[in-house]
Amino acid sequence: MGPREVGGRAGDAVRRRRWRSALPECPEVTGARFTAVLPEGTLTAVPPDAAKRLVAEADRLMAGHGGYFGVDRDDLADPDWTYDPRTGRRAPRDHAFDVPYRDEDVVGDIKQIWELSRHQYLTVLAAAYALTGDERYAERVAAHLRSWWAANAPLRGVHWTSGIELGIRLLSWVWIRRLLDGWPGAAGLFESNPVALRQIWHHQRWLAAFPSRGSSANNHVIAEAAGQAAAACAFGWFPPSARWRADALRSLEHQLRSNTFGSGLNRELATEYHGLVLELGLAAVAEADRAGAPVPASVREVLLRMTDALAAVVDSRLRPPRQGDADDGHGLVVDGADTDRWASLLATGDAVFGRLAWWPEVTGTDVRTPLLAALIRPYAANGTARAVSRPASRPDHFADAGMTILRGPAGIWCRCDGGPHGFLSIAAHAHADALSVEVRHDGVDVLADPGTYCYHGQPEWRRYFRSTLGHNTLRLDGADQSVSGGPFLWTRGARSRVLAADPSGASGGGTARWCAEHDGYRRSVHRRRVELTAASRELRVVDEVRGPRRAVQLAFHLGPAIAAELVGNRAALTWTRDGEDRSAALDLPGALSWRAHRGESDPPLGWYSAGFGRKEPATTLVGTGFTGGAEGFTTVLRFHG
Repeated sequence: MGPREVGGRAGDAVRRRRWRSALPECPEVTGARFTAVLPEGTLTAVPPDAAKRLVAEADRLMAGHGGYFGVDRDDLADPDWTYDPRTGRRAPRDHAFDVPYRDEDVVGDIKQIWELSRHQYLTVLAAAYALTGDERYAERVAAHLRSWWAANAPLRGVHWTSGIELGIRLLSWVWIRRLLDGWPGAAGLFESNPVALRQIWHHQRWLAAFPSRGSSANNHVIAEAAGQAAAACAFGWFPPSARWRADALRSLEHQLRSNTFGSGLNRELATEYHGLVLELGLAAVAEADRAGAPVPASVREVLLRMTDALAAVVDSRLRPPRQGDADDGHGLVVDGADTDRWASLLATGDAVFGRLAWWPEVTGTDVRTPLLAALIRPYAANGTARAVSRPASRPDHFADAGMTILRGPAGIWCRCDGGPHGFLSIAAHAHADALSVEVRHDGVDVLADPGTYCYHGQPEWRRYFRSTLGHNTLRLDGADQSVSGGPFLWTRGARSRVLAADPSGASGGGTARWCAEHDGYRRSVHRRRVELTAASRELRVVDEVRGPRRAVQLAFHLGPAIAAELVGNRAALTWTRDGEDRSAALDLPGALSWRAHRGESDPPLGWYSAGFGRKEPATTLVGTGFTGGAEGFTTVLRFHG
């Protein structure tokens, strides 16, 4: 932490002590009206199949069923707001400043407890009411909100400990009120309800007092600003509302610029957080536009760049890279479970900014896009928009982020990582994955990034999924390239630099090339070259280590759909896509001794996490030996047919 952050956190500590002594009362509100409704006719633009998926999800929730982070729940008809279904523990209801929310032995799995209280399942129920008029959905929403407000008085318990949770919850409440607008009880639930007014006021007061700072000013601070801006626009019923709104939009402008590379990629280099930040930014702009509040021009420009960058990096099935941490976090949820998140974001980008000719085609439908598009002023029609140069062709090399995408025929897609080790001084969501590659064939993970799986409570799994051995790269002397100081802290990060990038070389049957190196191993430098030849559908990876002779491990993680038969240093790979059999051959460096690992737990090796809290066995090929050969280690992946 720098001096400014230390001073800010010291001020927070003083403020917490002062807040303990006296909890101020919410100012009296009279005559409050909710005017941030959807424009007439908006709901008729929702595609029928998207509405059908939403209602199916709402009906499952009404029956009490839902799933979060690998745990299926059947208690959602009347939830316990402090209960963790994974460990069976309940979080204490102490003063918020006394709750050790990172201690699983005391609190339980904090992600499991927090997720339900983001109230994004209630936005789904509210959307089902808006689309069907069935008051059962509205009544369930009202009952759960009243239950939550009664169980979570201001500054009591685990739900008042983290600003990102308060920000996302406020955004959910805004949308719940909007989607329930046709229900006779909506005003009595919100603006005419002293309990609701008190909760909204204290949420906003908390966010104004305790913003994420310095080394923690990542996606959290954007969620805080977005939630604060949304609530101050839609629930502008309090004396400080205008100030809260202005401060939040100013913070949003600054933090979006700080958190985003000029290329449009998120600086955390964790793809799911790119999606979260984009969703939050769009939702905040929607509220400001609906309220007629001026939005700084750079906010829309950053969101535009983020949308173009997302369109650029996705594979043939609209799947983005699986880079860095991922915790399944969303900014706004009004869709059924089977809705494609990334297709939805691109559809919204098309509606708000306009698609470019090189964008991939989006064929799916969603509920959220027509709702947001009805509130956000189109970019070209926005009077504050400045002329922004957008890419004339699909970008494939993002120099500031160190990401390069190589593309070949039949949907061959390869991400090469030569970028910075995370964002800010702690690089909280980074992995020790310098020079790793991620390879897909028609959207199927062939050489896969294994994912994240967990944050708190399972340190051995957290270490594995962040580790160098847990990625498609090279490890020396059994050590990670970067040094971890905790589950969200790196004390030293490998420094990478891209030496050459020619991703367009594969066009016309030629060869695309990439080369980078990093200094994470002291006294040694790891350099990697990657070549993708379109004509032969061949990917060649050459690893060189300059420095003294050292023990080496080279890992290649196969996706869960890939079956592998390893004989010597050759692996025959097979899988099925859309009912068709596919295959490839992986020729591994003969100077190393190769073994296949699958589903091992002591220590962990051979796993794939498709989503937070979920993992499944997958084959990992690990070669062991020593450095020193002048020719390096060459791996060749050939796709058949």
